[in-house]
Amino acid sequence: MARKTAQDDPLVPVTLAVGQEDLLLDRAVREVVAAAKAADADTDVRDLTPDQLQPGTLAELTSPSLFAERKVVVVRNAQDLSADTVKDVKAYLGAPAEEITLVLLHAGGAKGKGLLDAARKAGAREVACPKMTKPADRLAFVRGEFRAAGRSATPEACQSLVDAIGSDLRELASAVSQLTADIEGTIDEAVVGRYYTGRAEASSFTVADRAVEGRATEALEALRWSLATGVAPVLITSALAQGVRAIGKLLSARGGRPADLARELGMPPWKIDRVRQQMRGWTPDGVSVALRAVAEADAGVKGGGDDPEYALEKAVVTIARAARSRGRA
Repeated sequence: MARKTAQDDPLVPVTLAVGQEDLLLDRAVREVVAAAKAADADTDVRDLTPDQLQPGTLAELTSPSLFAERKVVVVRNAQDLSADTVKDVKAYLGAPAEEITLVLLHAGGAKGKGLLDAARKAGAREVACPKMTKPADRLAFVRGEFRAAGRSATPEACQSLVDAIGSDLRELASAVSQLTADIEGTIDEAVVGRYYTGRAEASSFTVADRAVEGRATEALEALRWSLATGVAPVLITSALAQGVRAIGKLLSARGGRPADLARELGMPPWKIDRVRQQMRGWTPDGVSVALRAVAEADAGVKGGGDDPEYALEKAVVTIARAARSRGRA
């Protein structure tokens, strides 16, 4: 059995939660409070903002009590504390009180770095709470949520959930919680689709992603689901156009780092990485064929054809075939 270290123990004298992801910061606080209340149900919890922690306040909160009560003192946005209060906190870090746990929430970065360094030097338990700006990070978060719940979800289900929900970690965590409460057994992509891909933007881009990846069957399934849940056909043609154009831009661009290509092509770096994965199998001729298919579908859904659904299906199949054009020419 692994030996428990101070970094594993939420009841060490000082916990330092660093980052700007609100959900993770709140969880860091809840973990400490839960551990303290498990040790003593009467634990006193003080949750303070910088304007509430004036010079001298920390000394009052951490002074010895006749009843030796356990206490948790939470200081939010510690990087915004006044210079005099920072001096108080630094002094406390040198001799923390027994039965008291101090939790400092710090955004990281240059502001208030002196306090951050002092807490680390004092041996504070550190919890990373970084803002998750990359899709890969959010995907890892969703996988971790399912694991923490003791449930199994397929990789496709996790990716679909991220595609449908977006960047809000609270919404992602809530979605995982709902799925694990409602569904028995392994959670797959179909389950996620029933619950969440009815969102217009998410479902239309799911159609586009599957099409440009050459996954015709899955793209058609996503298309039918989108139309059945009321997504406007014009949103789907728009998503298809964006997907194919992104492939074309990256095919014609010079090689380079995602950050450099992002500036050159007007895309965020995370999208560069994603499009790079999707563009395998594409050729310039394939892009031309796909763009013509999108234009025909767009005309079809805007009144130029008798059956918008057929126009979309035809475009999706043509794009998926174009995605596998390399090696067939």
